Amino acid sequence: MTHLLHRNANAKMPIAVSGKGVELFDSTGKAYLDASGGAAVSCLGHGHPEVLAVLHRQLDQLAYAHTGFFTTEVAEKLADNLVAHAPAGLDHVYLVSGGSEAVEAALKMARQYFVEKGETKRRHIIARRQSYHGNTLGALATGGNEWRRSQFRPLLIETHHIDPCFAYRFQAEGESDAAYAARAAQALEDKILELGGDGVIAFVAETVVGATAGAVPPVGDYLKRIREICDRYGVLLILDEVMCGMGRTGTLHACEQDGVSPDLMTIAKGLGGGYQPVGAVLLQGKIFEAFSKGSGFFQHGHTYMGHPMAAAAGLAVQEIIQRSNLLANVRAMGQLLTTRLTERFGNHHHVGDIRGRGLFQAVELVADRTGKTPFDPALKLHALVKREAMARGLMVYPMGGTIDGVRGDHVLIAPPFIVEPSHVDAIAERLGEAVDAALQAVRP
Repeated sequence: MTHLLHRNANAKMPIAVSGKGVELFDSTGKAYLDASGGAAVSCLGHGHPEVLAVLHRQLDQLAYAHTGFFTTEVAEKLADNLVAHAPAGLDHVYLVSGGSEAVEAALKMARQYFVEKGETKRRHIIARRQSYHGNTLGALATGGNEWRRSQFRPLLIETHHIDPCFAYRFQAEGESDAAYAARAAQALEDKILELGGDGVIAFVAETVVGATAGAVPPVGDYLKRIREICDRYGVLLILDEVMCGMGRTGTLHACEQDGVSPDLMTIAKGLGGGYQPVGAVLLQGKIFEAFSKGSGFFQHGHTYMGHPMAAAAGLAVQEIIQRSNLLANVRAMGQLLTTRLTERFGNHHHVGDIRGRGLFQAVELVADRTGKTPFDPALKLHALVKREAMARGLMVYPMGGTIDGVRGDHVLIAPPFIVEPSHVDAIAERLGEAVDAALQAVRP
């Protein structure tokens, strides 16, 4: 009997005992190819000797110092590194312990920014349906996944949602990318006008939608249009790159590929590569100045923010990525992954879409390709795919509710940045077998 409350209360979990490179090993000695980086976390793979050595040294020097009393050299160095490689204008860093904390902090920063400026009527947050921004109450309220939100709705703050920029599901037949991008972005302006332009705090979006819809990138100039609309009404743009950021899509920040810089950006997962719990908010100078010249502080905080061990892990991971030019490998292996997935699934009767950027890709499963009809949610096809993949020593990240939180199944793939061609070949092969086995199980 376990005394742990697992994610699934009735689950019987294999016991992970070690990891090396792109593989994890359980207590029976079975190896699992980590094709999802856990949840797009393990960007350097497992057991990287340099990161382990850095953590040993930091532990010997200083494990913890509360940020109400001290700063630390390692936290300052991590902030310097992040700002040096940040999109234009992001010049300060707020260190936390993970993605949900980062989103909570960003929401509070956005509200306090307007309070400091005297624009206290601004209270509305706009986000997108089928988004995911974390499981704490503010982040959950902002996220647009109805399955995650429904039972907690009485506890959630009021937020507002528009359709995502999701080409496979919402782009019309014959509609150009430019036309669809304009239409999708216009939904934001329409919502701002509905709520009143002087009453909106921020628009929150994942640059590339992650777990909830499965590696959905923006189309055309959608994000540039979003940036222009936010600027027109004085609304802050918060980009959530907790899952898609820190190199996952082939550039350090996913929004670099769209030519957009946000007012606030949340990062985590690939920041520390799983070696310590760490996340951050990157903020524009105007927001820092509003605090420093106003009340003098940001009214928020956590006990473990700026934790020296977490900062050491984040700094080590980022320095290794930069020194080893691993983003070039992300781009090269991402192209190969697209090729292998297309070869394996491009003509598959039950794969409707293959999408993503870099080493952040997904396949969407459908009952009928022509009509894009999803499988019956009661089948829980995504769970069957996960089971069959694990049986074959493959870790992927399947989810259900791709379309609206209830209907639809996809499989997210996000392997470590150190993958080689042989690993990519194995991912496509094992995933193909797992999908076919899962489909066989649901056929009458």
